[in-house]
Amino acid sequence: MMTEGMALKATAMRQSTDLESGEALMATEPSSASVGTGPDPRILDVDELSLWYGNARALNQISLEIPEKQVTAFIGPSGCGKSTLLRCFNRLNDLVDSVRIEGEIRFEEESIFRPEIDVNSLRKRIGMVFQKSNPFPKTIYENVAYGCRIHGMKQKALLDERVERSLRGAALWGEVKDRLQDSALGLSGGQQQRLCIARAIAIEPEVLLLDEPCSALDPVATAKVEDLIHQLKERYTIVIVTHNMQQAARVSDQTAFMYLGELVETGPTQEIFTNPTKRQTEDYITGRFG
Repeated sequence: MMTEGMALKATAMRQSTDLESGEALMATEPSSASVGTGPDPRILDVDELSLWYGNARALNQISLEIPEKQVTAFIGPSGCGKSTLLRCFNRLNDLVDSVRIEGEIRFEEESIFRPEIDVNSLRKRIGMVFQKSNPFPKTIYENVAYGCRIHGMKQKALLDERVERSLRGAALWGEVKDRLQDSALGLSGGQQQRLCIARAIAIEPEVLLLDEPCSALDPVATAKVEDLIHQLKERYTIVIVTHNMQQAARVSDQTAFMYLGELVETGPTQEIFTNPTKRQTEDYITGRFG
């Protein structure tokens, strides 16, 4: 007959085995991604958002809150709607034919779908860095200054200051300060991605959207971008889509797990990876599917 002590020990062993992978993911998580002790002010609020490409439903009644000046990671299998949801925040899906959207997204408590909104102004406040680095075929300097010029900054002294500040903010200034007039296309892949981040923050957004920014980078370049993310969240709200669960565990404060266009679970990253409330989340975290 199994004693009570033996039963408790067996239960603990099963729980340890089930979540072993998730706990391993958190083992290298920096303390800067710790969970706060109280509710954080939200900057983006998604309410029952659904999206269709023609007759194909890509998002199904998504509701979540994005806390201000934290890193929120979207994880889930390929094709689950992570990037589609990310592009909703600055209305990039408007550029896709046959898109239909229902539900609401509020940015600082104002609907981003209201008729009178200036979409260009919205995209200035909610910047985007894409999966594949896409520097313009211009100089390093002009890549960073481009958005500032578009938004009316003309004085060279102000542009010089903004370019330097943005490159420093992207941890790139020391590497390129002596070749600002060289083509941006001559930079390495990791440098190009950080240049794209510098270009995004040069126009001083409030939110920075990162769509799998490290998927094409080597481990050294990935580590630099991840370190940069930790620094940037002191000034910006960051939402990152990543296929790499270890990366989500390292860089994010909040994690949202998506599957087949639905939000399965969201919460503090440490809880999602070590004590998820949904079995589907646990199965994905521990590698049972994906």
